[in-house]
Amino acid sequence: MTFTQAMDRAAQVFEGVGAAVLAVGFLLALAVAAREWRRSGLAGEGYRALRETFGGALLLGLEILVAADLIRTVAVAPTLKNVAVLGLIVLIRTFLSFSLQIEIEGALPWRRASRDGRAGTGHTSEGNPTTSRRPPPGTGHASP
Repeated sequence: MTFTQAMDRAAQVFEGVGAAVLAVGFLLALAVAAREWRRSGLAGEGYRALRETFGGALLLGLEILVAADLIRTVAVAPTLKNVAVLGLIVLIRTFLSFSLQIEIEGALPWRRASRDGRAGTGHTSEGNPTTSRRPPPGTGHASP
């Protein structure tokens, strides 16, 4: 097996994993949404859980698919046209990632710390690292 064939095969594996992440993530998001809807009795809560859960799976799937495109472009067929297409794909993925993150988190990344009552240091007054993510649906914590 030549290097080009091995890299093409690696790109195919990444594409398969990316597609599987999207499919499994969607099914998991449906299950989480159904559980949240049943728990709260509100369709809106189920919908919010679906969007948040599938949004995370979509971000991960897009990352993996971009890795497949990167392998294929750089290692298999490094033409100027392929590099331009890869650049466009990365720009689109970056925009989608940014948009999805805003929808999931409910705030712009640079405003999230002030919304959560932190000065943006990433640490609490006790020195413990903090995160800006909401608690998972169904944990009983109120959404910010």
